[in-house]
Amino acid sequence: MIKGDGAGRIGRWAGDNGPERVLVAASFVNRVGNGLFNAASALYFTLVVGLPAVQVGAALTIAGVVGLCAGIPGGHLADRRGARVIMMLALAVQAVSMATLVLVESWAALTIVATVDQIAAAVGGAAWGALVARVGGERQALFRAKLRTFVNLGVILGTVGAGLALAAGTHGAYVTLILGNAASFALCSVLLLLLPRYPVLPAPPRQRRWLVFADRPFLTFTALYGAMGLQYPVVSLLLPIWISEHTETPNWTVAALFGVNSAFCVLMQTRIGSRVETPYDGGRAFRVAGLLFLVSCPMMALAAYAPVWAATGLVLGAIFVHSLAEVWESSACFALGFGLAPDHAQGQYQGVLGLGFNAGQALAPAILTTVVLGLGAAGWLLLALFFAALGAAGPSLARWGMRTRPQPDVAVA
Repeated sequence: MIKGDGAGRIGRWAGDNGPERVLVAASFVNRVGNGLFNAASALYFTLVVGLPAVQVGAALTIAGVVGLCAGIPGGHLADRRGARVIMMLALAVQAVSMATLVLVESWAALTIVATVDQIAAAVGGAAWGALVARVGGERQALFRAKLRTFVNLGVILGTVGAGLALAAGTHGAYVTLILGNAASFALCSVLLLLLPRYPVLPAPPRQRRWLVFADRPFLTFTALYGAMGLQYPVVSLLLPIWISEHTETPNWTVAALFGVNSAFCVLMQTRIGSRVETPYDGGRAFRVAGLLFLVSCPMMALAAYAPVWAATGLVLGAIFVHSLAEVWESSACFALGFGLAPDHAQGQYQGVLGLGFNAGQALAPAILTTVVLGLGAAGWLLLALFFAALGAAGPSLARWGMRTRPQPDVAVA
């Protein structure tokens, strides 16, 4: 009896109904596989396959750039043919392409296989956004928060598994990680068979095909979203370099930062994200995120001028604030990204949003390592002001976006 009640609580935590729990489980499985692969992919191709790092970087860059172009048409296809079907097909392609990577022995082969994978990933990402909008029902914010919680948890577990394999350092261990990721794509696709076949929502008559390109508030939000996305590489790229080159903080602090950041986001996502429901809520949450980044970035900069014990405390405190800002930022982007998109064109809109975010992530390493690290503490302050300015635009953007949405017909008695 107790076991059954516990299982029921876990089920309710993962979703309020069957389709929600299915999508949460599928996303969790997929992200465990991503965590397995992402932590070891570069090392596999350089250490095991023997390709020069420059060639590996070039292949992945080409694949990423080509993949950027696939999200928008893929999202439109999901709107017109059904998000569930398109996402399942994309996952199947990724399962095959990922398994094929264990046969790669040349730069050309890596470029081709990685490009196919990135095209499928972009298409699947847009379809995933459209599917989330259909499955979430009346409490979209709560469902999206739960979904992101399990996604983060999946990445953590996958990364732990990758760490164990990397410690072994054998060819078989690396191959196991890649095939594990391929299996996660296949299992995720099979799980989606349990979802209902949601009917395609018809577009209003005489509406232009590519509606999103005429939606100036949404395009503006996409640009802000891509720019605010620079906050993600702050933890994974910028701060580790800053710690190692400018502070006396021990190197183990870097690993602790990842753990604190991931754990805090898992614990706080549902509590905060479930309250950010409407685009208006999203605009205010975007502003809160900017203000929190305004606090966390200077704290990271000050670590270079403090004794070891104080620097460690400053960095850990900064990560707490930064993680809180990350939760507010992701919740804001969910509310605005889904709330401003018409129901019948969610895939198309999510494709554009994904393009903006991925473009920002592609530019982030160059911006953070040249501007911020190049200017030192002044660079951190400039980054903090940049985030705060982006966040300050959130409420105005939300009002502009809602003012320009089509108004529902009012019945006249």
